[in-house]
Amino acid sequence: MLSRVAEGLYWMTRYLERADNTARLINSTTQVLLDLPTGAKFGWDILIKTAGLDHLFFKHHAKTDENSVVRFLVQEEENPSAILSCIQYARENARTFRDVLPMEFWERINGLYLYVQRHAKSIGGGRSQRYEVLHQVIERRQSIVGLVMGSMSHDIAYQFIRLGRNLERADMTTRIVDANAAVLLPADEAIAALTQERLWMATLTALSAYQMYRRHVDVHVRGRDVVNFLLKDIHFPRTVGHCLGEIEACLSELPDHAVPMKCVRRTSRRIAEMRTEGLMPMALHTFLDQIQTDLNATHSALSHQYFYLYQQSFMQQGQTAISSPLSA
Repeated sequence: MLSRVAEGLYWMTRYLERADNTARLINSTTQVLLDLPTGAKFGWDILIKTAGLDHLFFKHHAKTDENSVVRFLVQEEENPSAILSCIQYARENARTFRDVLPMEFWERINGLYLYVQRHAKSIGGGRSQRYEVLHQVIERRQSIVGLVMGSMSHDIAYQFIRLGRNLERADMTTRIVDANAAVLLPADEAIAALTQERLWMATLTALSAYQMYRRHVDVHVRGRDVVNFLLKDIHFPRTVGHCLGEIEACLSELPDHAVPMKCVRRTSRRIAEMRTEGLMPMALHTFLDQIQTDLNATHSALSHQYFYLYQQSFMQQGQTAISSPLSA
């Protein structure tokens, strides 16, 4: 398989997954703001920091009010990680490699792009309208993933699609979990405990994990249990542990996978050895930062092993290789 095709499919899926998770993050934060009691503070700047886009945001905006942050994350051209930008990049990659993908794939991703383009500017019309638009983004993206899983041969091309999806998903799951560490809780202990429970419920809901958490862990929502579930559980599709298992399975189908496999297994060991009892928010934040660094190292190993020769060839010819404008 040509490395340029592998890279295009890999990034196409990362773009779609990032758009989906950004939509989930915005909707979850909106719900959190509605539920927070008096004394608790949760600013919209948390979304920018969670996504790792704070430096870029403050180049173009002076304050982090709701409208500015949401517009930046959904449609602003200066943000290559905006939902509209991600879907546009994914659509372009899909157009380039249409012969590798199921016939209906182009129709669905093009429909998603047109929908977001048509409705992106309406997000300022109110929270309920914004919620519905972002919910549609999530649903339409899920239909695209379902089409690929059910209508595409599980060959080498499919493995690169799975790699992109699971690496991006693991990274964004850590970021959504990390958002809780930045909430300023009220001084009253009883209210603070209730606030934390609502925050962790919102985190589970953002990842469509609330029902499965209640089924497999506990009907009561406790921070340490939620963190354990979202990082270590190997059965739920959006946990970091499951994503790492999927990445290992993909790599086992590819040749010369020793270096990226080593990175993935190092991350798995780090998570397995983590203890959440008495873990303070700042310690959790530091730990999640380390996991994100590990995932970035895995991405770099994948790029060097499978995309590097293609990129070098283009550089030598004075051309621009297909690479992501997004940070890994």
